[in-house]
Amino acid sequence: MKASDTEVGLYRAVRLIRRFEERAVELVRSGDIVGGIHPYTGQEAIAAGVCAALREDDVITSTHRGHGHVLAKGADPARVLAELAGRATGLNRGRGGSMHAADFGLGILGANAIVGANGAITAGAAWAARQAGADRVAVSFFGDGAVNQGVLLEAMNLAALWRLPVLFVCENNGYATTLTVADAVAGTITGRGEAFGIPSVTVDGMDPRAVLDAARTAVDNARAGGGPSLVECLTYRFDAHHTWEHKARPRYRDDEEVRSGRERDPVAIQGARVPAAERDAVDAEVESTLDDAVAFALGSPHPDPVGALDHLYATGTWARPGGGG
Repeated sequence: MKASDTEVGLYRAVRLIRRFEERAVELVRSGDIVGGIHPYTGQEAIAAGVCAALREDDVITSTHRGHGHVLAKGADPARVLAELAGRATGLNRGRGGSMHAADFGLGILGANAIVGANGAITAGAAWAARQAGADRVAVSFFGDGAVNQGVLLEAMNLAALWRLPVLFVCENNGYATTLTVADAVAGTITGRGEAFGIPSVTVDGMDPRAVLDAARTAVDNARAGGGPSLVECLTYRFDAHHTWEHKARPRYRDDEEVRSGRERDPVAIQGARVPAAERDAVDAEVESTLDDAVAFALGSPHPDPVGALDHLYATGTWARPGGGG
């Protein structure tokens, strides 16, 4: 018996994100990706489930841990990997790197390394869509570390006041870098949304289907004029906060916690819903896609230093030469 297109699509999304992240970590270790990355491993169900509820013209904003969101929204893995490797063929010509990927043509308005800052961008995009008479929905992905940031709370307030078509998605993996949610968040995360009258729910962020169901309800409500929603996705980050941990080895999680957290794997959960033959076909297709992506990225040129100051100013103004001395 064949799985539904939705179940296969969700499996392909989580498998692609997982293997992309693992291949990217390999390139960090080889030195082909300079500066490291924030791996999304373990949180794949959230990006896959939310983006499966969206239309092509809907928009998203992302975070410093954004590869999964970008891939789930449809970005070319080869160009994403080239961007991580700082190559001229990357999504943003190698200028954005791991934390600032964007593709306006796909509705990816940009990842953002400033914690919580994308919330205001999302509210602005939703307001602009409504002013234009469009029924696009805007999604803001953020972590538990962002829920006490003023800009995010201000964005929620405006979204609620103006009934904007926004879906706020909190990826609660339990840690803001090394700080636990219990040590950082008074009250609850859903309580932040409820304080503004925003419908807020908590879902199993390790299950792509559960995330999709919650996201679809919120997206349909927003598109119909019902205003914003908040979905808190409980998840667990399998890998380091940032790949620098592979060398520094900070001790803020013990081995038993990590082992327990890895027991519910989004790839395995969704894979169990897809017959083995279909699953094997998806796995083979993903590996081939990523083999090509690695070859494309590493075979691409680095940006020409002559153009280092291009795109900095709308007028094309160049910076003044520095004074000697």
